[in-house]
Amino acid sequence: MAAPNVSQSKTITTGSNEIDKKLGGGIPVGSLVLLEGQSDAGKSVLTQHFSHSTLKSKISVACYTTENTVKSLMSQMNSLNLDVTDYFLCDRLRIYPIEMAAEDSDTAEAFSAVKNHFAALPVRFELIIFDSLTGMVAHADDRGIIDFFASCKKLCDQGRTVVAIVHSYAFNDQMLIRVRSLCDAHLVMKIDQLGERLVKTMEVAKVRNADQSTGNIISFDVEPGIGMKIIPISKAKA
Repeated sequence: MAAPNVSQSKTITTGSNEIDKKLGGGIPVGSLVLLEGQSDAGKSVLTQHFSHSTLKSKISVACYTTENTVKSLMSQMNSLNLDVTDYFLCDRLRIYPIEMAAEDSDTAEAFSAVKNHFAALPVRFELIIFDSLTGMVAHADDRGIIDFFASCKKLCDQGRTVVAIVHSYAFNDQMLIRVRSLCDAHLVMKIDQLGERLVKTMEVAKVRNADQSTGNIISFDVEPGIGMKIIPISKAKA
């Protein structure tokens, strides 16, 4: 398969200069990204920012979701001032809701179906997001998980960017190390107690080939009509 025509933009960004700086300038195009975190820590919101900014950069996006329907995802993004209706109507954004099968189903078959669907996407869909893989990896063997991430890495070698979202409990420590080694970027989302306040945080654990240094920790809120908004550490501790 021919490599996609990578856009002039060399990074996948959130559209917020403040947040992108903390990401080391953004996620380099062609990266395999592991986005790991607690429930309600802002994982989906972050990828919605990635999607919106990427669509504005004239790159098409495919979003696979076990968390939403087409209508609920678009409504959620609209509530954050990330309206994607026009992109969806002109086939620049595709949303594929996925219903998780029973626990005793063939996980290997599910992984194979997803890999085949990824590969069959038109080449203009350069950003692929899967939110979330937790239900699949929870019942998969180690080889199936590694094979899936290796196949995603091959897509990235062709110029696509793949973001895989998982809950923190999905992998044991050993598997997390193996998956992390395959990925070009690893972002960790948490809910932390700072004083009497609960805040969402994002740790930029790894971004290979980033323009700037990584390792930053960001505190943020999710505000209706705004989306992610960074909280200065001093204010978060207050």
